[in-house]
Amino acid sequence: MAFSVSQIYVAPHWRSGAAFVLEAVEKRLEQERERLALWVPIALGVGIVAWFALPDSRGWMGWIGGCGGVALAALGLPQGGRLRLMVASGALLAAVGCVLIWGKALIVGERPLARPVFASVEGRVIAVERQPALERVRLTVEPIKASAALPAHIRVTLMDRDRVEGIGKGAIISFLSRLMPPPPAAVPGAYDFAARAYFMGVGAAGRVLPPVQVMQAAPQGGDGLRQRLGDHVRSRLEGAEGAIAATLATGDRGAISETDAEAMRRSGLAHLLAISGLHVSALIGAVMLIVYRLLALSPRLALGMPLMLIAAGAGALAGIGYTLLTGGEVPTVRACIAALLVLGALALGREPISLRLIAAGATAVLLIWPEALVGASFQMSFAAVTVIVALAESRWFRHLTLARDEGRAMKVVRATGALFLTGLAVEIALMPVALYHFHQAGILGALANLIAIPLTTFVIMPAEALALALDVVGLGGPFWWITGKALSLLLLVAHKIAAHPLAVWALPTFSPVSFVVLILGGAWLEIWSTGMRWWGLVPVIGGAVAIAAMPAPDLLVTGDGRHIAVPLADGRIALLRTRAGDYVRDMLGTVAGEGEAERSMIAIEDAPGARCSRDLCAIRIVDGGRHWDIVATRSTMRVPYVALIKACVRADIVVSDRRLPKACKPRWLKLDRAHLRRTGGMAIYLGRKTWRSVRGDGDRHPWVIAK
Repeated sequence: MAFSVSQIYVAPHWRSGAAFVLEAVEKRLEQERERLALWVPIALGVGIVAWFALPDSRGWMGWIGGCGGVALAALGLPQGGRLRLMVASGALLAAVGCVLIWGKALIVGERPLARPVFASVEGRVIAVERQPALERVRLTVEPIKASAALPAHIRVTLMDRDRVEGIGKGAIISFLSRLMPPPPAAVPGAYDFAARAYFMGVGAAGRVLPPVQVMQAAPQGGDGLRQRLGDHVRSRLEGAEGAIAATLATGDRGAISETDAEAMRRSGLAHLLAISGLHVSALIGAVMLIVYRLLALSPRLALGMPLMLIAAGAGALAGIGYTLLTGGEVPTVRACIAALLVLGALALGREPISLRLIAAGATAVLLIWPEALVGASFQMSFAAVTVIVALAESRWFRHLTLARDEGRAMKVVRATGALFLTGLAVEIALMPVALYHFHQAGILGALANLIAIPLTTFVIMPAEALALALDVVGLGGPFWWITGKALSLLLLVAHKIAAHPLAVWALPTFSPVSFVVLILGGAWLEIWSTGMRWWGLVPVIGGAVAIAAMPAPDLLVTGDGRHIAVPLADGRIALLRTRAGDYVRDMLGTVAGEGEAERSMIAIEDAPGARCSRDLCAIRIVDGGRHWDIVATRSTMRVPYVALIKACVRADIVVSDRRLPKACKPRWLKLDRAHLRRTGGMAIYLGRKTWRSVRGDGDRHPWVIAK
């Protein structure tokens, strides 16, 4: 008995590390159960981004299949757990996002013109975009007859001096034009019009060569309500004030001068020119207040009818009408959807402002316009509104803005502080988006918005709405005067802030991977409410460091091989062709990370270490502890074969807008027409001996012209 087992031995059950981690994750997800649905638009967006990032149908099919595999693998997680549902549904939504954008590209998109052509076109005008500031008008034309095979829709520019009577929406016109495929991004980080035009249904772009013949004049009122309203506003307010007032009323920014537009961008006030939540909410709120007050004048209606519900309905109709009138851009649609959800929540007695509302609006936009995700408008709009709502939901901000029994002065100070903090948070949220798309971001925007947002919300928008309403009976004059004075103050603020040397922080083009990582980290911070949210700081800080550490490219080469830009140590930029237009110069300067105030362009022959003839230029750049010799052709003249081959052998990089012979073998890169047609423009980093191109060799997106 002494050696018998006196009791049953139960071996301790040690849970595996994986089970422990799963239990911890499930516990966290249970605490965040109300936030899980907020990841729906993000999962959709990941699939959409994957379609743009992957080069061809094999990659897209691989993504969809991989997402399906992840969803199946998720079924192996413990049943009934939130992690299982989240992983499986997230993977399926990522697959749906890819299918969604792929399907729309197949159904809606318009393939580009294969090559430039001179064409005689007879077609119907289906859209008119006036640009008074540039003294021109853009016409979207549906060709009926043409001397060459053309896409279903083309976009042409007609100068004001060449316009004739009868041109408007619905007119049939005949003209000669040199049409080209919509231009892709000239260099990495520049604006890619080819992708946007594809989803707009535009397959070619060009300029109308006079004379223009009107075969059938536009019908009476062919300009449309939007254009007539813009003309009316500009007739009541002249100059810059009238241009901005017309933008606020119709969303048409064509009359705003480049000087004023640049001041608004540099001061952080450009969002006021894009019809969005600020404008829609101000209009809906004003309509609701007016309708409610007018109906309340009747005791019978006040006692027997749900006036607030009626006023909300009137506000909803006004918001929908305003959205349609201003062109239905993504920020306006998002704001309208959000406003309708707020009104619905108020009618049902639910919490009206929440991240769920933002997620619902984002999901609706992505389901209808998935291509909008990669545009600056969508990203800036949702980044701003998300950070505002997330800030409003935070405990410390609610404590700061909680109503108190205090003096009027303290209430003003508290409200001003809350407005400043909101503006600062928005500036921080928008900074990576602005740097990625425009390569510069406002730093003093929070101060400018401290004045501009209340001025726009409580003075400009209501005064302009009343002026338009009273113009029906000819009594809008006093309110137009108020609108004009307020807009003058707004422009004064914009120009003063823009002129400050610290107004803008400029950065060169950087990797889209760093940008995506930072954005996802920011979403993680904003969506979760418990301590797990702080894990989002890791990708945010990592992405920010990668972006800030990204050096400026040592050489920029445009996709046609005609232009190269070499940023110099003193901040100037050396150009191969000094006759490059303003657009090319501005584009190369911003991508190189040079702000407007600092930018100075010189001819490449005036740069240190450069030698040029009429046909060839050579420049030596010192980077990475060694010399780099770059040779570029710059004329249409044929270079003697022997001299060209010798120049190639001595060079590290050769750039040309023509096809170079096989015997031309530089030490590193040969960027001739054949190479650039496959890759597009390039940004080259000599110190790292790396480069980025507009597209990869195997890019098969439908707007890319097959080589």
